[in-house]
Amino acid sequence: MEKELLSAGLEFIREIFANDYSGHDYYHSVRVFNMATTLCKAEDANLEIVQMAALLHDVDDYKLFGGQGLYPNATRFIQEHGLSEESMERICNIISSISYKGTDTLIPDTLEGRIVQDADRLDAIGAIGIARVFAYGGSKNRSIYDPEDKPKEEMDFEAYKNNNGSSINHFYEKLLLLKDLMNTEAGRKMAENRHLYMKGYLEEFYAEWDGIH
Repeated sequence: MEKELLSAGLEFIREIFANDYSGHDYYHSVRVFNMATTLCKAEDANLEIVQMAALLHDVDDYKLFGGQGLYPNATRFIQEHGLSEESMERICNIISSISYKGTDTLIPDTLEGRIVQDADRLDAIGAIGIARVFAYGGSKNRSIYDPEDKPKEEMDFEAYKNNNGSSINHFYEKLLLLKDLMNTEAGRKMAENRHLYMKGYLEEFYAEWDGIH
């Protein structure tokens, strides 16, 4: 990506996420951009499409903006910076298909989309993923953990979207499932260690919760 376009993109997402404390902030998008760039080089995909989709992947996210699939923020940025209609269509197609939506989750139909989806998922697991799940839970007034509230299985998008379970439940309802949903070989390798880190964290959490140590 050209330096001027990258600078403009970074400034755009900085403004969009200026007051976000849910874990979907400016730095989340930067991390997804960096990870997508790394995966793209390993998978030999179209770097400009991957980088632009990664930068813009959350600017119309339903969890943050209640969007209806029209992607006004992403479209506005793309049009203002002279990208082609074809590029806009490819980027918006990626944005439309990368979010986790329970049993209604999509697998992007392009390599570029699968790379961005993997990059986004990698930022949802591991040490950073743990920090983000509690940041998001706090922003939505969710409890840290309620032993009487069991994780829900096989939720479709509507049930997943309206679920208000604890942050610990979210590990079982999404985060621990992501390792086996990775699309790329490079993404799968990176997910292994992050997945193990989360499992170790949960073991420690329950031991402390029960007063074992």
